[in-house]
Amino acid sequence: MTLTQTADLGETHRRRIRAERLTAHLGAELFDVDLAAVAADDTLFAELRGLLIEHKVLFVRDQRISRGDHVALARRFGDLEPHPVLVSDPDHPGLVRIYKDLDSPPEHFENAFHCDATWRNRPPFGSVLRCVDGPAVGGDTIWVDMVAAYAALPSDVKVRIDGLRARHSIEASFGAGMSAERRAELHETFPDAEHPVVRTHPETGEKILFVNSFATHLTNFHTPENVRFGYDYAPGAAELLQYLIRQASVPEFQVRWRWTPDSFAIWDNRCTQHYAVQDYWPAVRRMERAGIVGDRPY
Repeated sequence: MTLTQTADLGETHRRRIRAERLTAHLGAELFDVDLAAVAADDTLFAELRGLLIEHKVLFVRDQRISRGDHVALARRFGDLEPHPVLVSDPDHPGLVRIYKDLDSPPEHFENAFHCDATWRNRPPFGSVLRCVDGPAVGGDTIWVDMVAAYAALPSDVKVRIDGLRARHSIEASFGAGMSAERRAELHETFPDAEHPVVRTHPETGEKILFVNSFATHLTNFHTPENVRFGYDYAPGAAELLQYLIRQASVPEFQVRWRWTPDSFAIWDNRCTQHYAVQDYWPAVRRMERAGIVGDRPY
């Protein structure tokens, strides 16, 4: 081995990101990593991306980096997109502020198991989320492995939902608290999207249960194989959809993260759901999220 090869191996060793698994299914906490350095380094970013595909959600603490570095890291994954209801940082479009301050009563959008923005035809690839400020206790976030949720379904359910599609709506969720006029405007700008109930991960090929609290109904359930009488169609389809949505609440598929200031979560939105626990009011909780444009589910 030459001296140059030895030096290269030493540099590689110094660059390794240490990841410790948090549960049997998903989630890893990262150590020996500076996210600002990852944003600027091809090798480090490739390692981080590989860890994300492996663990589905990554956590790291004590990252005192700038908003510019936060955005630069997220843009490594792809273009960023703003949110039509939540406000972006004025200097960093696409860095969405999720601020729950004392002068703003809590809004109950986050405390439901959901996959971000499935009301888009191309839901986000993922997100890079930072805790700016939070309560001394409470305000955790739960993530769910929807690959494991699909794998654990009974075989007859897998057969029953094969090929089914569901409608996803921002009007029925964020729009519910708006005036009729504003809700109609929101629906016109963001009409309902339709996605497969079971999608395929474009990188791993894994099957993913892909319904969540944005899903309103199954669109192609009403067939002679599924429907004998009228109540099979409406109640029957609704009961099946709710059964599938409830799979995210199974603890065996979950990891829970307790936030501290300057801690980050990076997750694959294609194969996970999450739930922001709102048990901290009237404490303050301020988060900043960079959402990354995704692809069309298939």
